Amino acid sequence: MPSTINLTPREVAELAGVPKRNVEKAIEEKVLSVHVGKIAGAHFGKSADARRLLGVESVAYAALMRRLNGLVSLTVPGKRKLVKALASLDLSRLKSAKIEIAPSVTADIGELAGDALERTDRYLSARDAWIASVAGIKGGLPVIKGTRITVHSVESRLSHGDSLDDIAAENPDLPREAFEAAVLFARANPLPGRPTTIARSAA
Repeated sequence: MPSTINLTPREVAELAGVPKRNVEKAIEEKVLSVHVGKIAGAHFGKSADARRLLGVESVAYAALMRRLNGLVSLTVPGKRKLVKALASLDLSRLKSAKIEIAPSVTADIGELAGDALERTDRYLSARDAWIASVAGIKGGLPVIKGTRITVHSVESRLSHGDSLDDIAAENPDLPREAFEAAVLFARANPLPGRPTTIARSAA
């Protein structure tokens, strides 16, 4: 059985390149299964220790539905069956899986959702390695490990015109992937009271 990978609904939306409402609708329809827990680095806000979390199959499903929009129509039971098949595979196997989504219709998951899954793989590795919430540092806001750089300050600099290359050049001891993960983490975990960003389309 694949190990559990914890992603918030906003992280799933960002990684799959879909609006968060698409993910929420799939949760409401009980297509995507939610479990409650916490993720490293997200220890702020009232529900920090009781977040709704999803597995990596949610990214594959959301990206697949985005690509198939208007081409294939699935019933809710059909969507649940698809997610069950996706959830039976770990991330590495998902990238090359071919799954029947309707009678005589097989989806090449790697072809249709491979970019989102690659992005997810890179993000999870970098998030777990570089993003942390440390008591006594920046009020417990998530930072890049070993620094006082908050993930939200990195995202704010990008929104004000700086590039990741600029930020990485100023911090040569840190890998670029730390800043890439910081930006996605900040977008997926906005500070309380801040407007959320719309998921960037991953064409």
